[in-house]
Amino acid sequence: MGSRERKRTERRKRKQRQLAQPPADAADDAGPQAPTPSRSELKDRAAREALDPLHEGERPGAVTVGAAVASLMALIFWVSAVVAVLTDIEVSGAKPSPAPLVLFAAVLTLMAYGMWRARYWAVLGFQALLALIMLSAALGLVQVSTVLQAIGTTLILVGAGALFYFMVKALARIQMPQRLPPQ
Repeated sequence: MGSRERKRTERRKRKQRQLAQPPADAADDAGPQAPTPSRSELKDRAAREALDPLHEGERPGAVTVGAAVASLMALIFWVSAVVAVLTDIEVSGAKPSPAPLVLFAAVLTLMAYGMWRARYWAVLGFQALLALIMLSAALGLVQVSTVLQAIGTTLILVGAGALFYFMVKALARIQMPQRLPPQ
């Protein structure tokens, strides 16, 4: 067990002891009472206890789908970079620069690898990318000129939103401090 996980476990145990302990001056009615947890805190605690830790080598389905999507996007950017280098193609009257394409392709490749290994940082980074995609798709709906563009943009918005939603619970499971041995 790593030191971060050990500290997290100790901190969780301290919090549970504090919540379980009655106040020291329970007999004295004039003393301060321990605050009772709110309904939302109780719901949060119940949701955390209901989560199953991941087995070693396991990854949630949403994270697997995210890794596949990131791999596909990375492949598209790698191909675009190669096309930009090897051909005389022009986009809007200018030759595209391959440097940003290579940079973004490398980041997406690293993100796909991290999600395939069920790493917290990769899933969180992909969720940030999904949030940007959803924002740009929502803003893109304002200026669509054909029905086909509206349908495509809406599908991108719905797909990114659904993937984002399902990754939230997966992210919580990845963040859990202990991993179970392989099945």
